[in-house]
Amino acid sequence: MRTGRARRVLAAGLVSLVAVTGCGVRPSDVILAGDPPSGPVATTTAITLFLVRDGRLGAVTRPGRRLPLAETLTLLAAGPTAGEQARGFTTDIPREAGPFSVSAEPAGHVVVTLSAPAGDLSTLAVEQIVCTVSATARERSVRVTVVGGGQRVGPRDCPESHPPRLGGPS
Repeated sequence: MRTGRARRVLAAGLVSLVAVTGCGVRPSDVILAGDPPSGPVATTTAITLFLVRDGRLGAVTRPGRRLPLAETLTLLAAGPTAGEQARGFTTDIPREAGPFSVSAEPAGHVVVTLSAPAGDLSTLAVEQIVCTVSATARERSVRVTVVGGGQRVGPRDCPESHPPRLGGPS
């Protein structure tokens, strides 16, 4: 009985081997497809924040993926990185201003809601929020209203002296 079972297993293995070798794949010569890619790998996205240096706004970019506006504003309130601090950047936005929520009202208008009274923010803090939202928004031209603690500031545009700019590090 043992030899009959062994023969069946061997026969099944041979049938499987024949089936696999006859699958229709034919050998071919090398197919040339051109040169391999070369050059530096580009970062596809960057996060643009407007921080304060010497009492004026300055755009800084950080490598990273596109974030929701509320998360970008949380980064803004967290302040500059060590490298940005070494270049003299600070933030006028108090940490307690977050968490933030952002809503798009009519096209071209964004409302940023703070966890702190909007009227307590300095002019630079409001401009930081407005310019950062403008730089991050998908629309070309955006007006921003900052709301919090029953107070509203805006709608405002990013000041002409600080137009949003996307791109390389500053």
